[in-house]
Amino acid sequence: MDKTESLLTLPAPAPTGPTPTAATADAGPPARGRPDPAWVRPALAALLLATALLYLWGLGASGWANSFYSAAAQAGSQSWKAFFYGSSDAANSITVDKTPASLWLMALSVRVFGLNSWAILVPQALLGVASVGVLFATVRRWHGPAAGLIAGAVLAVTPVATLMFRFNNPDALLVLLLIGAAYATVRAVETASTRWIVLAGALVGFGFLTKMLQAFLVIPVFAGVYLLAAPTGFWRRVRQVLAAGLGVVLAAGWWVAIVELVPASARPYVGGSQGNSILELTLGYNGLGRITGAEEGSVGGRGPASGQTGLGRLFDTENGGQISWLLPAALILLVAGLLLAGRAARTDRRRAGLLLWGGWLLVTGVVFSFMSGIFHAYYSVALAPAVGALVGIGVTLLWQRRAPGAPRWQALAATVTLAAALAVTA
Repeated sequence: MDKTESLLTLPAPAPTGPTPTAATADAGPPARGRPDPAWVRPALAALLLATALLYLWGLGASGWANSFYSAAAQAGSQSWKAFFYGSSDAANSITVDKTPASLWLMALSVRVFGLNSWAILVPQALLGVASVGVLFATVRRWHGPAAGLIAGAVLAVTPVATLMFRFNNPDALLVLLLIGAAYATVRAVETASTRWIVLAGALVGFGFLTKMLQAFLVIPVFAGVYLLAAPTGFWRRVRQVLAAGLGVVLAAGWWVAIVELVPASARPYVGGSQGNSILELTLGYNGLGRITGAEEGSVGGRGPASGQTGLGRLFDTENGGQISWLLPAALILLVAGLLLAGRAARTDRRRAGLLLWGGWLLVTGVVFSFMSGIFHAYYSVALAPAVGALVGIGVTLLWQRRAPGAPRWQALAATVTLAAALAVTA
């Protein structure tokens, strides 16, 4: 059984120079240009402060939250061996059924502040504030500060995010690492930078050390956007993407290699596996088994932790109120943005940004909708950064091109109306 199946039952300035042509107008703002308007920094500070208050206020209401991971954090604070392996107990008899990166943060916090609910949960809240800040920086770079602020605000108040950034499951760290990888991809695309694209791969690899194969869902999207939009030759782009793949392997594989090479008698049993193997756990119970439903010892694909598969899963009674209020709006704005981009140049940043966040949303959303293994509603927090980014980009793009009676204005009005209706009924 997944140890978290009952989680959601808890209480819970004007342009200068030549007039731009139609082609250059859709190329998006430059990565480096005029400084932000004076209001941006205060607005960002207010957003981050409000997010911190939202996530930190009354943090102890959840008690020990997921006691399965709280016990592992306690063990890691008492034993460095338990810390490294992510053991459930300081005696190192068995590990949790996940890779241990998120536990490392909690265990370090307990070592500093002592064993209490606040010490376990405050790292998650701070990860949430950092996620909002990095999402702002990523979206702002290509689409402007207004889009970045909207994106960050949407992420901050998405219901499932307000839950998971106050809880001690691995998802909070995973979300921050994936947003960081998106930022590194954006920086890489700007100058065809090998260093940045390898960093993106390394961050995804560290995401594997947080929640295994779920981190890899964004790999084809980030690689595809880089191959499409980076301003360099095709074969150099291919080589750089392969180097990023090596970054993924190294960042994710060092810990796995150690666990597999250490004799079983000298380490704890790998929890969740049938044969005391981290590779088996990665490919089985926490890997392909989540897609196919072939998870030995799990509740199966139709159990109470999973719901019905299909496109409607993310809109059902369990998931609808957590993530779905802005999903249709994000998809409408994605399509509208791509239509506005039209036949832009290969390296067009606005289109690249839409493809990056739209690809993240579609790939992850489809997998979550059709996976036959264990699925929990809180997994959908991985969709929240993409939803926020698409809403921020799409709203500002349509607003900049508004005109009374124009289709773009009507599309924006319809999007707002639909989002409001879903928010009320979800």
